[in-house]
Amino acid sequence: MSARIGVVTFPGSLDDRDAARAISIAGGEPVALWHGDADLKNVDAVVLPGGFSYGDYLRCGAIAKFAPVMSLIIEKAHQGLPVLGICNGFQILCESHLLPGALTRNDHQHFICRDQKLRIENTESYWTRDYSMGQEIVIPLKNGEGGYVADEKTLDQLFAEGRVIATYQDGNPNGSYRDIAGITNSRGNVVGLMPHPEHAVEALTGPSLDGLGFFTSAINTLVNA
Repeated sequence: MSARIGVVTFPGSLDDRDAARAISIAGGEPVALWHGDADLKNVDAVVLPGGFSYGDYLRCGAIAKFAPVMSLIIEKAHQGLPVLGICNGFQILCESHLLPGALTRNDHQHFICRDQKLRIENTESYWTRDYSMGQEIVIPLKNGEGGYVADEKTLDQLFAEGRVIATYQDGNPNGSYRDIAGITNSRGNVVGLMPHPEHAVEALTGPSLDGLGFFTSAINTLVNA
């Protein structure tokens, strides 16, 4: 049995093929999903990839949440479908209210692209179970609007409930509150992550193989369920 992981392509998506390749390397079956189709093709999980969906007009992810495919993803996510939003996908998850908070312009007002050290803070979500608590990993980060913000009550709740999945190490690259790089919902099936694990799955490209665990985590959980 191979887990079928859908990868949504929006107008302006950049990393959909990278995500599909990462899924294949991790042992899953990538399934292409189109933003305009209200059809999830019986997938077991979904990845919302990085890029600039709909040109990032209005706000990053603000238009994408209205895509026909998203109506199904939102419904199924509430029922337990594993969903990983990477960079722009994280923004879409926040705009869709599947995750709290928002992503805003980097505090230094510049686009950033670098290899970023993270610390894994949660190993209970669908997408982080193959890591160990406190494990430090290095994966690429590339964003102009990657600063995670939320009110103090929400931030306190995220930490108290163990819903912060990763934090930035060796300096905060974008002004994210409390160094947050990624979060999960209370159920652990929906995860948003600003850095790009799909760019760290092969020795030939990328700084490490550290991103592979996000994909193997979900695939192994689904296959062994």
